[in-house]
Amino acid sequence: MLPQTLPQLIESAATEHGERIAIQDGDYQLSYNGLNQQRLNIAKACMAAGVEKGDRCIIWAPNIAEWIVAAIGIQTAGGVMVPLSPRFQGAEAADIIARSGAKLLFTVTDLEKGAPLALIDGFDLPELKHRVVLQGEDTMGVDWQTFINSGASVSDTSVAERAASIGPDDIMDMLFTSGTTGKPKGVLCSHSQNIRVFDTWANTVDLRSEDHYLIINPFFHSFGYKAGWLAALIKGCKIYPMKVFDKTAAMAKIQADKITVMPGAPSLYEIILADPERKNYDLSSLRLAVTGAAPISVQLVEDLWNELGFETVVTAYGMTESTGVVSICRPDDSAEVISRTSGKAIDGVEMKCANPSTGEEVPRGTDGEIWVRGYNVMKGYFEMPEATADTITDDGWMKTGDIGVMDDDGYIRITDRLKDMYIMNGENVYPAEVEAVLRRCDGVAQAAVIGVPRAKQGEVGMAFIVRQAASELNEEQLRAHCTTNLASYKLPFYIQFVSELPLNASGKVMKPELKKQAAALLALK
Repeated sequence: MLPQTLPQLIESAATEHGERIAIQDGDYQLSYNGLNQQRLNIAKACMAAGVEKGDRCIIWAPNIAEWIVAAIGIQTAGGVMVPLSPRFQGAEAADIIARSGAKLLFTVTDLEKGAPLALIDGFDLPELKHRVVLQGEDTMGVDWQTFINSGASVSDTSVAERAASIGPDDIMDMLFTSGTTGKPKGVLCSHSQNIRVFDTWANTVDLRSEDHYLIINPFFHSFGYKAGWLAALIKGCKIYPMKVFDKTAAMAKIQADKITVMPGAPSLYEIILADPERKNYDLSSLRLAVTGAAPISVQLVEDLWNELGFETVVTAYGMTESTGVVSICRPDDSAEVISRTSGKAIDGVEMKCANPSTGEEVPRGTDGEIWVRGYNVMKGYFEMPEATADTITDDGWMKTGDIGVMDDDGYIRITDRLKDMYIMNGENVYPAEVEAVLRRCDGVAQAAVIGVPRAKQGEVGMAFIVRQAASELNEEQLRAHCTTNLASYKLPFYIQFVSELPLNASGKVMKPELKKQAAALLALK
């Protein structure tokens, strides 16, 4: 029987796999038995720090072994794990730390924007009682080993009782996602949801216990966390975390460690395929590729089969609110199906293209909003009942905000978005959030952001700016403001100053008109 909670899952994995290696991070190795013991040690330390069932605990770090250990320790103590992007600015991180009411923060000494503990210093975070440094030392936090040692005051019986008290429907994690309001929303998913969804995902893509899984997708995202290390632990794989994607390092690792599984956005594979040094590496161990987050061409599918030697290539579609997965292709699908669709609903889940106004299913082959119903639908948004009610109908259908066309076999093709989100190098970017930052810049009267196609990144941001009267604001000043306040993947790639924005009768910006303007402007570049 499939375990129903994370503590049960790790205990079961240790019983089944014992001293087999669970995580290999550089010279650091941890067996399944060792992982189980570390899980208990971290849970004890969390309890000693005052973490109760349902308390939120933040992880703000890159892909490292300690990230996984911290997460399963939090979840064993009954805490709710909340991951943050390691690319966040201090203000972005502090906002989520504050609104989540997190008691405990796990981080590292340095991230893309600087020392994380220094980045949030000065923000009002009254609930945050403990800061733990996973690797290295920072005087503003407690080092990892000292934190682990603090759990000695908690008995084995106490941690066992806490773990046993966790039920399948208790919340396991809260991943934040932004919407068209620009305000990030905490998505609540339970233990049983996560385990069932990614056991189903793993079975569908044929993930195997003997697989060596290189996880390049970031752990703060469902693709790296849930379809990454969680799925790997469900199946008993060997996990190889990768902090930052580097094509040479990735190819060297594939060769040295006989990597068999390497999911990623299409751009990841395109970069490796285009590298003339590829011929110098033995990549023949590669077996399984899972992609998504951007369109994929038939040629790329065929290149993954024929040039990189993958046996299985599938595409998938999902969102944080669907516990990460809605639909997926099957391993025996053709290159055309893999390229033009995002597969069909995972087992046990319903999906339809609906009339957004009535909820009625539209005829197959016709555009409609994608609605999903099943065990994968989130429990709701954290402390946002109105937003939850707007997203999930009384009869359990979740409105995705994406427009798609479903064929007679149930395969879905994403055609547009009701929401304005665009995807840059596999990262979701929400224009409303970027627009809010732009409007705070001195000299900006109005701002509107859209996603525009760009070959390498998939989509990039294009900002249309109306200056305040008499302002001499220039592009360099605006970019400097954005760089200070936004993660790099959210920065507008193009900035266009205009005299006015196209508005409808109610005063809303008509983004379809901006897309037309963008197409004309980019054609001249």
